[in-house]
Amino acid sequence: MGTWHKTGCVLCAQNCGLEVLVEGNRMVKVRPDKENPRSLGYACRKGMNVLYHQYPADRLNQPLKKVGGEFVPVSWDQALTEIAEKLTTTVEAHGPRSFAYLGASAQGGHMEAGFGVSLMKCLGSQNLYTSAGQEFSGTWWVQGRMFGKQYILTGPDDHETEMLVAWGWNGMESHQMPRAPLVLKGISKDPERLLVSVDPRKSETARIADIHLALRPGTDSLLVKAMIAIIVEQGWENEAYLSDHTDGWQTVKPWFQAFDTRAALAVCELSYDTVFDLCRLMTTRRWAFHPDLGIFMGRHSTLNSYLLNILGCVCGIFGQRGGNIIPGMVMPLGYHADERNPKVWQTVVSGLPPAAAGSFPACALPEEILTDHPDRIRAAIVSVCNPLRSWPDTKALETAFDHLDLLVVHDMVMSETAQKAHYVLPCRSFYEAYDGTFFPWSFPNVYFQMRRPVVKPEGDQLESSQIFTRLADKMGLIPEIPEEVRQAAHKDRMTFGAALMAWVGAHPEYFPKMLFILGKTLGEAWDSAALAGFWGMMMTAPKAFRKNAARLGFETGMDMGDRIFQTVLDTPEGLWVGTMDTENNLAEVKTDSGKIELVIPELEAESRALDADTEARDLILTDAFPLVLNAGRHRATNMNTQMRNPEWVGGKRGCTIAVSPSLADTLGLSDGDAVRVTTEAGTAVGELEVKDDVREGMVLIPHGFGLNYNGQTTGFNVNDLTGSTHRDPIGTPLHRFVPCRLETP
Repeated sequence: MGTWHKTGCVLCAQNCGLEVLVEGNRMVKVRPDKENPRSLGYACRKGMNVLYHQYPADRLNQPLKKVGGEFVPVSWDQALTEIAEKLTTTVEAHGPRSFAYLGASAQGGHMEAGFGVSLMKCLGSQNLYTSAGQEFSGTWWVQGRMFGKQYILTGPDDHETEMLVAWGWNGMESHQMPRAPLVLKGISKDPERLLVSVDPRKSETARIADIHLALRPGTDSLLVKAMIAIIVEQGWENEAYLSDHTDGWQTVKPWFQAFDTRAALAVCELSYDTVFDLCRLMTTRRWAFHPDLGIFMGRHSTLNSYLLNILGCVCGIFGQRGGNIIPGMVMPLGYHADERNPKVWQTVVSGLPPAAAGSFPACALPEEILTDHPDRIRAAIVSVCNPLRSWPDTKALETAFDHLDLLVVHDMVMSETAQKAHYVLPCRSFYEAYDGTFFPWSFPNVYFQMRRPVVKPEGDQLESSQIFTRLADKMGLIPEIPEEVRQAAHKDRMTFGAALMAWVGAHPEYFPKMLFILGKTLGEAWDSAALAGFWGMMMTAPKAFRKNAARLGFETGMDMGDRIFQTVLDTPEGLWVGTMDTENNLAEVKTDSGKIELVIPELEAESRALDADTEARDLILTDAFPLVLNAGRHRATNMNTQMRNPEWVGGKRGCTIAVSPSLADTLGLSDGDAVRVTTEAGTAVGELEVKDDVREGMVLIPHGFGLNYNGQTTGFNVNDLTGSTHRDPIGTPLHRFVPCRLETP
């Protein structure tokens, strides 16, 4: 007889509530958790197949060291001792810029991020590379300039909105908000609400939308500028909102005056009347927009986000119920890193900023390693991610990793990245460890779930947080901890807290190493550095979080954080830990003026110059690459690189090259035939899929394939076709607009 345990999905950022049946220390069945307050019994087919994630054939059970090109087992002590010596030697010889931390971006657990960043900072480095830096550099940089902090991530108040605009977002397949398919269907069926899709193709979301703007690929910025121009021309802008809550409108307003909107919309291949009517709706309804990779990784990536935010301000939707709000956070996703501060690093080769809340663009990594600059990256730790299948330009990354003096990988499987490493350190899975995520996807309530171990590891694995703690200890980064503090870790938490603060209070220089101190004390007592770190976070939680928690009903006081911690532990299905002030959401803006800043000087020239003639010329594709590849299509049958066993797809089609029927006819090919796709970066052969919903001239390929599992490779890696230099000026790779061609093999 087994036992059902409440937990959560670790496969995407929504972390829907799950229950798993455990028999004999093995997860054997999964069902949605109806008691989860955020997902409310919803889970998609990916979460229902999470057993494939938990039990891969290439699971790592012990530390490995590469010797003579082959991996051999070693002890934890030997591995960490040698890594500590080599890393210390590298940093001492070449300086802190020689080290990079690659991680902090798992969709199932964020605790390792704090420990990895702490190690990076203790070594004096700022070289953080994450998957967020791949996808969101441009938009998070814009958020930092307009709202004051890069981690202020505005999102739609979908439950209160009268009109939701899905811009470059196919939520029916990719989620990106709690219970996305159910929410979208609910809006679509509600006669009092509207669903709008802005997408070149008739995606699954566009099919159920009330309005679908099937714009020409790559023309999002031109469309947004035209929409703002229409609103300004008609005098529909929300003057009161612009005056009260924004700064700089009179400076940017001329950019949209005397603009040829009809010519612009002709280039976008859209009807003027349709766009005009939508603009009227946007100025008379409570509406919100949900952008996604279609614009974040499309042409003019950063400009797309900038102009879309200006449109939102012109309509007065930010910080308003039913509009785009600033959600509450337990902890920010990263930290603010403004490159105008001379203390903030930029990449040494191309001067790119750490725009994604402290993270550098992933596409800059190869050049930062392969350069002959004295500050090149020479050593890296990769934690719980697989850049060689999920980051741009696989070939360049492979070459770069081969040039590292030290590459260490923490993972639960022998991933493609791990195969390149000098040391591979086995991690516990997210179902064998305490962990949680800090994605701020709900409003007005603030959600958190601390997943706890539901099965025990069956090998010699550690949490990634524990690995970082032990490595820091080996490197001498953790101060000598008094015996009374170590003993107090085995007593009640408040006793420990008093002993800890009495000691650290006399040594403020130890505060940057606090996570490691917690990991070596409470973490050893609880066999979880992650849980110890979370307790420390709650005890020192930001003031904004404490206010939200108090508003929900948690009593204030010195032990408030400890009581929240205990409540989280006592509520395995997750809970609301705070609620926002819905009447004053714009108080969360952190700019110097206290208002949304509309002027970003670096984007002024590009914003002014954007017009129909320039775009019509720049959008002309070459004869060598006449088609547009959408690299990274979201489907119900692809799952990043976290589901390595292809059987999880259940016989459904996975990695295909989708095109329109007319393009297939032109090529003389049929559904299921083999076809070759070529870009400037590379070439690949795959299975053709003929789909009526694919726009003419577009090619769609999903991500997350090309994994070598049990000696066989399923599909191909789309990042063999993406180049690291095909990117926005802020560093976001333009995966949704990759010129390509198709041929018979």
